Amino acid sequence: MPPMTEEEISLFHSYVCEGIGDPKRLRLLYLVAERAWNVTELTQVLDIAQSTVSHHLRILRERGLVTAERDGTSIYYSLGDPRIMEAIEILRSFMADLLKGRASVVNRG
Repeated sequence: MPPMTEEEISLFHSYVCEGIGDPKRLRLLYLVAERAWNVTELTQVLDIAQSTVSHHLRILRERGLVTAERDGTSIYYSLGDPRIMEAIEILRSFMADLLKGRASVVNRG
């Protein structure tokens, strides 16, 4: 795979890294990967303020990580593209292996 251009790096950071760079947004992504949710439901499940949920959903939506669909008076949020969860799971696996490696070094020491 060829190296990323400066423009690609900038876009990647802006869209992906900043998009998933907050724990609340990661939690939101895991939830909307399961099914569509409205803000009220997400507020209850996450036990955080509605304004906070809406703020994070706006960031995710602007980056194409979630989509919004109106149903009557409610707006339901879904995962924009399942590949983002595949990428997150790869990073999660990497992190788990990294932590296991560090734990084994500490245990040997």
